[in-house]
Amino acid sequence: MDTPDTNTPSSTQGAEPRTSYLEEKAFKARTLLVFGTITDTLAADVARRLIALDADSAEPIDMLVSSPGGHLESGDTMHDLVRFITAPVNMIGTGWVGSAATHLYLAAPRERRFCLPNTRFLIHQPSGGAGGPASDIAIQAREIVKARQRIARTIARQTGKPLEVVLADIERDHWLSAEEAVDYGLVSRIIENKAALRA
Repeated sequence: MDTPDTNTPSSTQGAEPRTSYLEEKAFKARTLLVFGTITDTLAADVARRLIALDADSAEPIDMLVSSPGGHLESGDTMHDLVRFITAPVNMIGTGWVGSAATHLYLAAPRERRFCLPNTRFLIHQPSGGAGGPASDIAIQAREIVKARQRIARTIARQTGKPLEVVLADIERDHWLSAEEAVDYGLVSRIIENKAALRA
Protein backbone atom coordinates (compact mmCIF):
# COMPACT_ATOMS: atom_id res chain seq x y z
CA MET A 1 0.00 0.00 0.00
CA ASP A 2 1.37 3.44 -0.96
CA THR A 3 2.20 5.85 1.83
CA PRO A 4 0.68 9.33 1.29
CA ASP A 5 3.25 12.03 0.54
CA THR A 6 2.93 14.37 3.52
CA ASN A 7 5.12 16.96 1.79
CA THR A 8 2.53 17.55 -0.93
CA PRO A 9 -0.07 20.09 0.26
CA SER A 10 -3.71 19.34 -0.41
CA SER A 11 -5.76 21.78 -2.47
CA THR A 12 -7.19 23.25 0.76
CA GLN A 13 -3.77 23.61 2.34
CA GLY A 14 -2.47 25.28 -0.83
CA ALA A 15 -5.35 27.78 -0.81
CA GLU A 16 -4.69 28.94 2.76
CA PRO A 17 -1.49 30.99 2.15
CA ARG A 18 -3.16 32.62 -0.87
CA THR A 19 -6.20 33.60 1.24
CA SER A 20 -3.99 35.02 3.99
CA TYR A 21 -2.01 36.97 1.39
CA LEU A 22 -5.18 38.49 -0.10
CA GLU A 23 -6.56 39.28 3.36
CA GLU A 24 -3.33 41.07 4.28
CA LYS A 25 -3.31 43.04 1.02
CA ALA A 26 -6.97 44.08 1.52
CA PHE A 27 -6.22 45.16 5.10
CA LYS A 28 -3.20 47.23 3.99
CA ALA A 29 -5.32 48.80 1.24
CA ARG A 30 -8.00 49.57 3.88
CA THR A 31 -10.57 47.84 1.68
CA LEU A 32 -13.49 45.76 2.92
CA LEU A 33 -15.79 43.62 0.76
CA VAL A 34 -19.45 43.02 1.59
CA PHE A 35 -20.60 40.52 -1.02
CA GLY A 36 -23.54 38.13 -0.97
CA THR A 37 -26.50 37.71 1.34
CA ILE A 38 -26.36 39.65 4.61
CA THR A 39 -26.31 37.26 7.57
CA ASP A 40 -25.26 37.47 11.21
CA THR A 41 -22.01 35.67 10.27
CA LEU A 42 -21.20 38.27 7.60
CA ALA A 43 -22.11 41.09 10.01
CA ALA A 44 -19.77 39.69 12.69
CA ASP A 45 -16.93 39.41 10.17
CA VAL A 46 -17.47 42.96 8.87
CA ALA A 47 -17.70 44.27 12.46
CA ARG A 48 -14.33 42.70 13.36
CA ARG A 49 -12.67 44.14 10.28
CA LEU A 50 -14.14 47.63 10.79
CA ILE A 51 -12.94 47.71 14.40
CA ALA A 52 -9.47 46.45 13.40
CA LEU A 53 -9.11 48.96 10.56
CA ASP A 54 -10.34 51.77 12.81
CA ALA A 55 -7.80 50.83 15.48
CA ASP A 56 -5.05 50.70 12.84
CA SER A 57 -5.58 54.22 11.45
CA ALA A 58 -8.03 57.09 11.10
CA GLU A 59 -7.57 57.03 7.30
CA PRO A 60 -10.69 56.34 5.20
CA ILE A 61 -11.90 52.76 4.72
CA ASP A 62 -13.24 51.73 1.29
CA MET A 63 -16.22 49.37 1.58
CA LEU A 64 -17.38 47.70 -1.64
CA VAL A 65 -20.97 46.49 -1.43
CA SER A 66 -22.63 44.00 -3.78
CA SER A 67 -25.52 42.29 -2.03
CA PRO A 68 -29.20 41.52 -2.55
CA GLY A 69 -29.78 42.23 1.15
CA GLY A 70 -30.82 39.68 3.73
CA HIS A 71 -31.25 39.76 7.49
CA LEU A 72 -32.38 43.28 8.45
CA GLU A 73 -30.92 43.35 11.96
CA SER A 74 -27.52 42.17 10.65
CA GLY A 75 -27.67 45.08 8.20
CA ASP A 76 -28.53 47.34 11.15
CA THR A 77 -25.41 46.13 13.01
CA MET A 78 -23.11 47.03 10.12
CA HIS A 79 -24.93 50.32 9.50
CA ASP A 80 -24.51 51.38 13.13
CA LEU A 81 -20.86 50.29 13.32
CA VAL A 82 -19.93 52.29 10.22
CA ARG A 83 -21.32 55.34 12.01
CA PHE A 84 -19.78 54.31 15.37
CA ILE A 85 -16.10 54.07 14.37
CA THR A 86 -13.85 57.11 13.99
CA ALA A 87 -12.41 56.37 10.54
CA PRO A 88 -14.62 57.60 7.69
CA VAL A 89 -16.03 54.96 5.33
CA ASN A 90 -16.37 55.36 1.57
CA MET A 91 -19.27 53.22 0.34
CA ILE A 92 -18.81 51.92 -3.20
CA GLY A 93 -21.79 50.14 -4.75
CA THR A 94 -21.15 47.53 -7.43
CA GLY A 95 -23.33 44.89 -9.04
CA TRP A 96 -26.49 45.42 -7.07
CA VAL A 97 -27.23 46.93 -3.70
CA GLY A 98 -30.63 45.88 -2.42
CA SER A 99 -32.82 45.92 0.64
CA ALA A 100 -30.74 45.55 3.86
CA ALA A 101 -27.58 46.22 1.81
CA THR A 102 -29.02 49.62 0.82
CA HIS A 103 -29.56 50.30 4.53
CA LEU A 104 -25.88 49.51 5.16
CA TYR A 105 -24.85 51.64 2.16
CA LEU A 106 -26.73 54.64 3.60
CA ALA A 107 -24.60 54.58 6.77
CA ALA A 108 -22.03 56.78 5.04
CA PRO A 109 -22.70 60.50 4.49
CA ARG A 110 -23.83 61.34 0.96
CA GLU A 111 -20.46 62.78 -0.09
CA ARG A 112 -18.87 59.38 0.67
CA ARG A 113 -21.41 57.29 -1.27
CA PHE A 114 -20.21 56.21 -4.72
CA CYS A 115 -21.07 53.51 -7.21
CA LEU A 116 -19.65 51.93 -10.33
CA PRO A 117 -21.53 52.55 -13.60
CA ASN A 118 -23.50 49.28 -13.81
CA THR A 119 -24.73 49.20 -10.22
CA ARG A 120 -28.46 48.81 -9.54
CA PHE A 121 -30.18 49.72 -6.30
CA LEU A 122 -33.34 48.31 -4.74
CA ILE A 123 -35.36 49.89 -1.95
CA HIS A 124 -38.49 48.29 -0.51
CA GLN A 125 -40.30 47.62 2.73
CA PRO A 126 -39.26 44.66 4.87
CA SER A 127 -41.05 41.37 4.34
CA GLY A 128 -41.81 38.66 6.83
CA GLY A 129 -43.07 35.10 6.90
CA ALA A 130 -45.21 35.28 10.01
CA GLY A 131 -46.48 32.00 11.38
CA GLY A 132 -47.74 30.43 14.59
CA PRO A 133 -50.57 31.54 16.88
CA ALA A 134 -52.61 34.59 15.86
CA SER A 135 -51.19 36.62 18.77
CA ASP A 136 -47.61 35.95 17.55
CA ILE A 137 -48.55 36.87 13.98
CA ALA A 138 -50.00 40.18 15.26
CA ILE A 139 -46.75 40.93 17.15
CA GLN A 140 -44.64 40.17 14.07
CA ALA A 141 -46.88 42.36 11.90
CA ARG A 142 -46.45 45.28 14.31
CA GLU A 143 -42.67 44.81 14.24
CA ILE A 144 -42.64 44.81 10.43
CA VAL A 145 -44.61 48.09 10.38
CA LYS A 146 -42.13 49.64 12.85
CA ALA A 147 -39.18 48.41 10.75
CA ARG A 148 -40.80 49.87 7.62
CA GLN A 149 -41.09 53.29 9.31
CA ARG A 150 -37.48 53.11 10.51
CA ILE A 151 -36.14 52.18 7.07
CA ALA A 152 -38.19 54.95 5.43
CA ARG A 153 -36.89 57.53 7.94
CA THR A 154 -33.29 56.49 7.23
CA ILE A 155 -33.78 56.74 3.46
CA ALA A 156 -35.52 60.12 3.83
CA ARG A 157 -32.80 61.50 6.12
CA GLN A 158 -29.95 60.28 3.93
CA THR A 159 -31.44 61.33 0.58
CA GLY A 160 -33.34 64.50 1.47
CA LYS A 161 -36.59 63.03 0.13
CA PRO A 162 -39.83 63.74 2.04
CA LEU A 163 -40.83 60.81 4.27
CA GLU A 164 -44.24 60.41 2.59
CA VAL A 165 -42.52 60.10 -0.84
CA VAL A 166 -40.16 57.41 0.48
CA LEU A 167 -43.03 55.51 2.12
CA ALA A 168 -44.87 55.48 -1.22
CA ASP A 169 -41.72 54.44 -3.12
CA ILE A 170 -40.94 51.47 -0.86
CA GLU A 171 -44.51 50.16 -0.90
CA ARG A 172 -43.36 47.87 -3.75
CA ASP A 173 -39.91 47.00 -5.11
CA HIS A 174 -38.33 50.23 -6.35
CA TRP A 175 -35.34 49.67 -8.66
CA LEU A 176 -32.90 52.43 -9.57
CA SER A 177 -30.06 52.51 -12.07
CA ALA A 178 -26.81 54.24 -11.07
CA GLU A 179 -28.00 57.49 -12.67
CA GLU A 180 -31.43 57.25 -11.04
CA ALA A 181 -29.79 56.56 -7.66
CA VAL A 182 -27.79 59.81 -8.03
CA ASP A 183 -30.99 61.72 -8.84
CA TYR A 184 -32.75 60.09 -5.87
CA GLY A 185 -29.96 61.10 -3.48
CA LEU A 186 -28.73 57.59 -2.66
CA VAL A 187 -25.41 58.14 -4.47
CA SER A 188 -23.23 61.22 -4.70
CA ARG A 189 -21.14 60.24 -7.73
CA ILE A 190 -20.74 57.47 -10.29
CA ILE A 191 -17.07 56.55 -10.62
CA GLU A 192 -15.22 54.33 -13.07
CA ASN A 193 -11.84 53.93 -11.38
CA LYS A 194 -10.08 54.32 -8.06
CA ALA A 195 -8.46 57.61 -9.06
CA ALA A 196 -11.95 59.14 -9.37
CA LEU A 197 -12.70 58.07 -5.81
CA ARG A 198 -9.83 60.21 -4.51
CA ALA A 199 -10.61 63.18 -6.78
